[in-house]
Amino acid sequence: MALHLFHLLLFLLLSPLSYVSSVGINYGTLGNNLPSPKKVAQLLQSTLIDKVKIYDTNPDILEAFSNTGIDLIVAVENYHVANISKDAAAADDWFATRVQPFIPATSILAVCVGNEYLTSDDNLDPDALVQAMQNLHAVLLKRGLDRKIKVTTPHSMAVLASSFPPSASTFATKLIPTMSSIVGFLADTGAPFMVNAYPYFAYRDNPSTVDLEYALLGNSTGVHDPKGYIYHNMLDAQIDAVRSAIDAIGFGNLSMKITVSESGWPSKGDSEDTAATPNNAKTYNTRLIERAQSNKGTPMKPKDNIEIFVFALFNENKKPGGASERNFGIFNGDGSKVYEVDLSCEFCSNGGAFEKMSTSGQVRGPSVWCVAKPHADEKVLQTVLDFCCGPGGVDCREVYESGKCFEPDKLHAHASYAMNAYYQMHGRNYWNCDFKGTGLVTFSDPSYGTCRYRQQ
Repeated sequence: MALHLFHLLLFLLLSPLSYVSSVGINYGTLGNNLPSPKKVAQLLQSTLIDKVKIYDTNPDILEAFSNTGIDLIVAVENYHVANISKDAAAADDWFATRVQPFIPATSILAVCVGNEYLTSDDNLDPDALVQAMQNLHAVLLKRGLDRKIKVTTPHSMAVLASSFPPSASTFATKLIPTMSSIVGFLADTGAPFMVNAYPYFAYRDNPSTVDLEYALLGNSTGVHDPKGYIYHNMLDAQIDAVRSAIDAIGFGNLSMKITVSESGWPSKGDSEDTAATPNNAKTYNTRLIERAQSNKGTPMKPKDNIEIFVFALFNENKKPGGASERNFGIFNGDGSKVYEVDLSCEFCSNGGAFEKMSTSGQVRGPSVWCVAKPHADEKVLQTVLDFCCGPGGVDCREVYESGKCFEPDKLHAHASYAMNAYYQMHGRNYWNCDFKGTGLVTFSDPSYGTCRYRQQ
């Protein structure tokens, strides 16, 4: 009986189910001065970012993020959607060559079919988008990956006929048939509805009618919706506008997760873009990250957590359009920050101390460790700690009161020590550092003072 209980506990702890708050970021590559994907992966292991969304299936990026504990969302480019929509064989070939070779070492959570596909080019066929999504889901279903990897598509706010007031929002009339098909597909497969929401553009285009603080996520007086909802920032209003549009086409009785797939603020723009400043960008993205970590919903759905992906990781100097389009990044190409935003975390790579990336080309050694993810659910971490120090066989005396790793006396610290010891004991396989989605593999030694984290 005891053996059965041990195996059950081991299964529950190592099964890849996540209970952690996350902060995502968009990683675009339209620049000629950007660091290598390997350096980017190392950079992000020093931060609280644990989800990265990219705009293709760049094999160098997928390889670089293997065994990092950072989840990826990959994409089918707009120009490739028509091909995948032709038949299931085309979708299967795309997946087999672009994604399959990298899993499970690289954790891929979703495939975005296109980006703002319905509003970026009038020549693109809306029906092709729906069919491509269905074909890719069929491929995942056949391979037994449909529960792990979801299929969705990010929309711009332009899919709405209007976004204010939020409670009266609907989809653009010509898009209603397509949006009904897409929302139905997402509801059937448990995938999120993704929207790229930018209060910046609303303010830039209407500075006389939109309050800057409201756009910067900081209006304290609030904007009132006719149905009684009060909005203290424009982003929440935009999210609820999408929610109302979904309700209006008959899906209001279903649980539909909404993800903000892009949101950000540029630090620089053309001469007329007076709001595109480093200070405004810092204010917006600081508040956006806090919003992502808050586990809060919106006035319409206060208990529904909203996942957010900050736009963007880097300034991209080859991106077309106005100057602001090239200056949404938090980081410059050398890894230095464009402006100061706190992305540090305790007990992740480098102890949470962010360091500018080396340009020497030096390659890290083979040593790897396992630590607790920042913001991991403490109830899960306590169960992990009890398992490692009990049935898991880890010698946890160093995290007891007289041990060298007792200080700081925090659950994350003690769990990190125990998780690493278990990981090292069992051969440093990536699945030995999952712990119900709370573990993170790092290439930087988390040891500090006299507390030493073991390694093979």
